[in-house]
Amino acid sequence: MAGIYLHVPFCSQRCTYCDFYFVTTRKDHGPFVQALTTEIAHYAREYADLEPIETIYLGGGTPSLLSLDDLNQILQTLHDHFDTSAVQETTLELNPEDADLSYLRGLRDLGIDRLSIGVQSFFQDDLSWMNRSHTADEADAIVPLVREAGFERFTVDLIFGLPEQPADRWAANLERAVALDVPHLSTYGLTIEEKTVLGKQVRRGLVSPADDEEMAERYQFTMDYLREHGYEHYEISSFAQPDRRALHNQRYWEHANYIGFGPSAHSFWWKSLPSPLAVRWSNVRNLKHYEALLQQHQVPLDHREPLSYDLLADEYIMLRLRTADGIDLDTLDERYGADLLVEKVDALAELERRGLITFRNSRVRLTDEGKHVCDGVTAQLLLDPL
Repeated sequence: MAGIYLHVPFCSQRCTYCDFYFVTTRKDHGPFVQALTTEIAHYAREYADLEPIETIYLGGGTPSLLSLDDLNQILQTLHDHFDTSAVQETTLELNPEDADLSYLRGLRDLGIDRLSIGVQSFFQDDLSWMNRSHTADEADAIVPLVREAGFERFTVDLIFGLPEQPADRWAANLERAVALDVPHLSTYGLTIEEKTVLGKQVRRGLVSPADDEEMAERYQFTMDYLREHGYEHYEISSFAQPDRRALHNQRYWEHANYIGFGPSAHSFWWKSLPSPLAVRWSNVRNLKHYEALLQQHQVPLDHREPLSYDLLADEYIMLRLRTADGIDLDTLDERYGADLLVEKVDALAELERRGLITFRNSRVRLTDEGKHVCDGVTAQLLLDPL
């Protein structure tokens, strides 16, 4: 079973921290929708008969800037060219300011059954600092509104570690989400990306980011608070009420096949032939170039990479260590030909001694202490360190 990701690169304005590909100047979405449907039809000729589709995810950018007619055209093209009869989850990323009851009900009518809502904070000071396009009032109103429209499955994104954000402000964000009975939360520590507005502000000394100790305190509080309120911490940044995990995201962490459509989208696919075992490819990161190539019936390919056993094993380690299910050493050995008990036995012993991992029943999992330094733990277990 495979997943499909569709990158919709439109935003109404630039958030200070965002490093995803987007444009803010395009009002006419028609050429993009046409290019996207052309790309879908192209890849269907090669991949549609290989596996049915299990999950669909419209991300961005801001997919909720598209009209219902545009979304219907995109989804109908998927249904026409791929086997979507077994789809279990269709998610759309939504900004609070884009949603009214009519639009939300229209999304449900199109078969979209899960929303990813970019709240980021329930406080106006935070939203203004991040240059978000919605208000605190809209953030407060969106969860009751999506419920009224019939959505039972949705997630809310929140960001911690904003410069000079007091601890009680972050606690209040979590308290608000819990009070709203949000079924799934994605909580992210603010990261400083080089090419963002925030990155430039930090380099110029205009913004002082939160230090490591403060970020660790916020993250630990998040883990403790949400678990106390019934959420499963099933991935480094992801918390879910029972049976509310994000199915599409799990496809990435399980190393399953997926195809990405749209500018800057990535894809991953296991091959039936022994060499290469799998391939990864990505699209050009430029909307005009993407559209122009597809108008000429050329694939908008930027990079394509064959993946060897060692690369795949390292990727499995990186992906699985982020999850509550952890690394299955038997699967790693049988599927990828990598035996950590032979190749990394000393590192495993040292990490366990330091309280960063647990090792039981052929499973390696991060402890809370290990989650704080996930990248460092991962680096010690990679077979071919970068």
